[in-house]
Amino acid sequence: QVQLVESGGGLVQAGDSLRLSCAASGRTFSDYAVGWFRQGPGKEREFVASVSWSGNNTHYADSVKGRFAISRDNAKNMVWLRMNTLKPEDTAVYYCAASAERKVVTGHLEYDYWGQGTQVTVSS
Repeated sequence: QVQLVESGGGLVQAGDSLRLSCAASGRTFSDYAVGWFRQGPGKEREFVASVSWSGNNTHYADSVKGRFAISRDNAKNMVWLRMNTLKPEDTAVYYCAASAERKVVTGHLEYDYWGQGTQVTVSS
């Protein structure tokens, strides 16, 4: 089992930045790739970013490429999502998830463990 706890969400204005954190506990964190997903009001959950078990490989959704950055520190059992130039359409609950695939993965069905989510609201 891997337990994931997200933090760092909040209410910001368009153009602002936020950094989301995902704290992991339980099984060896470095055995897992980690991804961020989001679910906006009335929308389906969508992939945002993924980082491989080593941190050497990352992948982003086109909608956030160039604005968001995912990183991890296995020694600290932490993953972060740095979000710059936020837009109102980034408003969503953001979820951290861990995948035993270890490589970057984009499909939510490939993730084994999920956090409870953190709300990000971007006002225009």
